[in-house]
Amino acid sequence: RLPSQWARELTYRTTFVACHLQKRGGGDDHQDDEDITGVPRPLTDKETNEIARMRAEPRLYDALAASVAPAITGHAEVKRGVLLLLAGGVHKVTAEGMTLRGDINVCIVGDPSTAKSQFLTYVHGFLPRCVYAGGRGASAAGLTATVARDPDTGEMGIEAGALMLADNGVCCIDEFD
Repeated sequence: RLPSQWARELTYRTTFVACHLQKRGGGDDHQDDEDITGVPRPLTDKETNEIARMRAEPRLYDALAASVAPAITGHAEVKRGVLLLLAGGVHKVTAEGMTLRGDINVCIVGDPSTAKSQFLTYVHGFLPRCVYAGGRGASAAGLTATVARDPDTGEMGIEAGALMLADNGVCCIDEFD
């Protein structure tokens, strides 16, 4: 029999990772923008016509910027910056083979009560791959890694911070320390 200091109960969690889903059976109960495999469906004629109409609009950029966070009035320049963040940039490769990221970063600094947190909340709710860090989690250490208690075992462990979790996405940092 092992001494109690060497004996340890091992707990394993079951994880299922899927690379492909295939729908079986009849019925067409899934009618979203994507089919069950996640492949976008082709645009309809109505959607194609709407895009052509929008393309012909002379002030499309301003109209799109105004549609960002519609509950917030004013702040046209901030809305333009957030729109460019949402659209993203273009990754480039130089002639020497160096890869340049096309990510667009936005830093909003201002007086209290100027809707800074509301813009972050809007972006966090809009994007599917977005991580929000605020308060205690917005320290330099908390953005890269954090110490957390495992809910199953109760042991303390290191987990990825907000910047790691938002890889190839957006990290909204509110009240940075």
